[in-house]
Amino acid sequence: MRRLLAAVLTVATAAGCAPPPALSGTDGRVQVVTTTGILADLVRNVGGDRVLVDSIVPDNADAHAYEPTLRDVRNIVYADVAFSNYLLLEAQSVIKTLDANLPDGVEQISLAEGATKYAAEIIPLVEDVSLDTIWLGLRARGDGAAHGVTRSSDVRLSATRIDGPGRLSAYLTESFGNPDTAFDSGDGLEPANGYRDDTMTLPPDAHTHMSWAFTEPGVYRLTLRAELAVSADAKPVPMGEQTFTFAVGVDPHTVPGMSGALVLRDGHTDVTADIDTGELYLYSDGEDGTHQERHDPARTVIEVPAKALKEVPAGPGFRFLGRPGTRIYQLPQAVLGRHVHGEIDPHLWQDVGNAQAYTELIRDTLIAADPGGTAQYRANADRYLAELSALDAYVRERIAGIPQANRHLVTTHDAFAYLAKAYGIPVAGFVTPNPAVEPSLADRRRLTETLRNLHIKAVFLEPNLRARSSTLVEVAQHEDVRVCDIYGDAFDDRVRTYAQLMRFNADSLRQCLT
Repeated sequence: MRRLLAAVLTVATAAGCAPPPALSGTDGRVQVVTTTGILADLVRNVGGDRVLVDSIVPDNADAHAYEPTLRDVRNIVYADVAFSNYLLLEAQSVIKTLDANLPDGVEQISLAEGATKYAAEIIPLVEDVSLDTIWLGLRARGDGAAHGVTRSSDVRLSATRIDGPGRLSAYLTESFGNPDTAFDSGDGLEPANGYRDDTMTLPPDAHTHMSWAFTEPGVYRLTLRAELAVSADAKPVPMGEQTFTFAVGVDPHTVPGMSGALVLRDGHTDVTADIDTGELYLYSDGEDGTHQERHDPARTVIEVPAKALKEVPAGPGFRFLGRPGTRIYQLPQAVLGRHVHGEIDPHLWQDVGNAQAYTELIRDTLIAADPGGTAQYRANADRYLAELSALDAYVRERIAGIPQANRHLVTTHDAFAYLAKAYGIPVAGFVTPNPAVEPSLADRRRLTETLRNLHIKAVFLEPNLRARSSTLVEVAQHEDVRVCDIYGDAFDDRVRTYAQLMRFNADSLRQCLT
């Protein structure tokens, strides 16, 4: 298998499709592939000169949206050990490429999940539902154990019928502002190809935020069909079909045939395919912030109020919504980017104590794969764990030196809950402006009031996300608030190791908030 695939890839490489791979079948070291640079750095510290490590997601790239290359496949097929973070941190395409191409018998370790055995602490994701319209996403609920579901399985939601007075479009706004359409009535639905162009795919037990646009006021009905693809070569399992009703710019209590229906107008709700029960329904946050409330689509109306009127932005990417400046009704995507996630915050490494748990799991995995290196792996891990203890103390000391009244973290990405909890710097807000629409005056007013009322000294942007943070930068500059850097889940030319990342963040917080 390896020789055959290697031969194919050698031809592709000679044609200029990919640079020479880092891993090989002739190197005497343990060949390790990781999903991200942060994980690769941890492995190098434990493995030392007994391992050769390469990461799939390169520096400066977004792990949530990265598409693997031929070179990545070439490395995976030579791996002796593989590490991912998972908890749905990485794009599903990364996970599928990793799982599909690892040699038989090679262990794949999800560090965020396995590290809990080494006392890592995990934090549930709590989403801010302060938008003044409903957050409407898509969800694949359940683990599908009865069907033999794995993390590489797919749940597909297909639009089979859309009725309404205008065009209905549901789409994702990706990391750099480009729309990726899931369902669109404007170009027709094609049953002949299985509604392929109007299908959204999710991993099991995950959900994603969406933007929903309607070109005219009135009542819209969207019929969705769900199916489960356990594996690429398995026959899909039907998961039912349901129709969802939207009241756009009209009184939701007067929808024909929906007398006495429940009206959903705020908070976080997902159109949900339940892979354990084979049902489609609406799934909302309960009053205590947990997902507890199921709603029957036949007796529920989703309100898109008159205040949801927006203008189509300039740029060719959004022409499918109309000419720039055209008024449309929109339920905006709550979190920018291809933000597919589960219920647990996956950014564990922002607490150095969790990175120590990762280190111990990496040590034991390498020992199992290469027993001859046991003494070296243990010695390297002990040394690195001591370094991480010193790093933890450094971060704690630097942040403790910030006056208590100034300890407010405002960022563009919800990746710092572990940093906040471990080191006592509350997240005052994360701002993820949606480039699909011009920020409203109310949006800017709320941000301005937050900066003023809390006397915010600085806001923090991840360097690789600065291009999509114009609203935060403009408001901060207007309020004479500093704009400083903070690193989340990617290295660059300035920060190349995990220890450098955490020290940089601690120093940046101390300097900018003091």
